[in-house]
Order: sequence, then structure tokens, then C-alpha cells
Amino acid sequence: MTTGPFLYDDGPERLHTGAPRRRNGFVIAILLGTGLVAVAMVAALWLVRGSPAEQSEETVGVFLSALDRGDEETAFGLLCEELRAGLEPGEVPAEYAGPNPGRVVGSTETEVDGAPVIEVEVRWADGSGSRFPVVSQDGPRVCGTPAGS
Repeated sequence: MTTGPFLYDDGPERLHTGAPRRRNGFVIAILLGTGLVAVAMVAALWLVRGSPAEQSEETVGVFLSALDRGDEETAFGLLCEELRAGLEPGEVPAEYAGPNPGRVVGSTETEVDGAPVIEVEVRWADGSGSRFPVVSQDGPRVCGTPAGS
């Protein structure tokens, strides 16, 4: 102990006199809880927004509906950045318009240059078909020339 004049009558006391306790269980519980919340958020996102194939099919459906109604601004917004760069705002290439109305009948997932691409199959009013390539750019976007099937 130190000697000298103290502010109070009694000397300085040790503040923590007991043995320290470890709180490892609390830290592990917090880490496990955080992991469970992360997994639950991913699962909820999948349930709410749907699978990438479902999102792509919905995007192409909205794209076709916009073209059918003559709403080229909405259809232009659903094109990928690469296609929009060569077009005027609100302009959509003519090869995307088929014998309207078109309807989505399915999709297949492929890879192009190492990037995932979902090809959405469309049946036109005359019975012919096309495959619209869809990529992920801030959400699903129609990208590339539709291929006939």
C-alpha cells in the first residue's frame, strides 16, 4: 500500500476483489445467433423474391407485356447496360418484337464466358419460339439477341 495523505480517511481499496469470470458462452451465443440470422435472411430473400430462374421469367414477361402495350420506356429499362449503351433512351431493338402476344413457357440456366445466363423460352402467337438471354445486373436484365427455337 502507498502512504501519504489521502483524500478520504481510509486508504485506497482494490476495486475488484473477486476472481474474474470468463464469459465465453455469451460470446459464442452471439456469434451463433448472428450466423442463424444471416441464414434466415438468405432463406427469406429466396422465398420472397423467388429463384433466379423465376425472377428471369418474370422480367421477360414484363418486358413482353411492355412491348405489347407499346411501352418502350419500360422495356428499355429492362435491357442490360451493354444494349442500352448503343440505343437512344426508350428505344428497343426490333428483333425483340415477335408476333405478339408472346408468353413465357420456361427457362434454362447456362454459362456464357464464365458468367451465369438464364435463357427464358417464349412462345409467340403464331406458335414460333424464341429464347431471351437474361443476366443479373442490379436485378435480371434482358441481354443479347433472342435466339429462335
